[in-house]
This record gives sequence, C-alpha cells and structure tokens, in this order.
Amino acid sequence: MRSRKSLFLSFIFACWSCGSGSGPYGFARRYVPLPEEEPLLKRSAFATLEDVRRLRPEEQPFISWFGVVVEPPQNEGVKTRVRLSLRAHQERHLCSDEDESSCRVTVSERSMGHVTAIFHARPQDLLPGPERLGIGSLLRIYGRATGEIDSMGDPVIQVEFYRHWPRHTYVTTQMAARMRR
Repeated sequence: MRSRKSLFLSFIFACWSCGSGSGPYGFARRYVPLPEEEPLLKRSAFATLEDVRRLRPEEQPFISWFGVVVEPPQNEGVKTRVRLSLRAHQERHLCSDEDESSCRVTVSERSMGHVTAIFHARPQDLLPGPERLGIGSLLRIYGRATGEIDSMGDPVIQVEFYRHWPRHTYVTTQMAARMRR
C-alpha cells in the first residue's frame, strides 16, 4: 500500500501536469495559454501579414500567429526552419459534445498567407512518432520578423516561443458541420 506522502506527491504531480485542466493541446472551449505563454501573449501586438511585409526590421512588432506546417521542417544546426500557412484562430473552439475535453483548438481552413519560422525546436517535437513536428502540425508562434525574405518571397519570423499541436489534435473551421460550437 502506498504511503500518504507518496499519494500526496502523486496528487500534486497530477495537478501540476494538468495545469488549467485543458492539457497540453488546450482542449477547452476557449484558448487557454500555457503558463510560459501568458507573458508573451501580453507582449504581442496585433499585426497583419501585410503590416509585417511593409515595416522595416527595426519597426517590427512582437507578434503571435497561428500557422499550419506545409513543408517538412528543415534542421539547420540547432535551429529548425518551417514554412507555415497562417490561419486565423477562432475564439470559440469547436467541440464534439458538451464536455470541454471534446473541444479542440480551432483555426480557419483558409490560409491568410505564408511565412517561414525559425526556432529552437524542443527535442520531444523532433522524435519519431505521431506527435512529431511535421507537415500538418499547428504552431502558435511568438516572435518578430527579421527583415529577411524566404525563397518564396515571404517574411521570415525569428520565434522566441512556440506551442505545437500535432496533426489530429486541433481542427479547422471545415469541421463546423460535424462538431458543436
């Protein structure tokens, strides 16, 4: 039988690992930032892709955008480079039923343009398996445009922090007919 102390420590760990109850993929009706995201979210400014294209590097705002990975990630030493199709985040996530655990982070099915993001990928995101960072992954990136333009003529974003949803852990607005709002 487990001691009270080990049961208590197990309970504390379970509470800590669950965080807000929405889990790592934000299974909630509305977006729940991770604790390390909150200060970055407060720092971020609203900017469109056109704003970023038009501004000089020293004028670039700190942005927060959602994007779906559309090409295989390229490892460049300690950094990873990915091409993202930018998507609008839907404030009210789609849910399969009344339970919040059935809700998924929801982004538009249509692209608003493309960018290249450069960041230090977390080792667990590079491991083989279904949770690997790859084509179809959703990222929320926090960073600034560098002033560099990629080979397709789109801005390059130096990412300070990212949040990753592997394929099948988020949905697009295309699922609205099959999921509740």
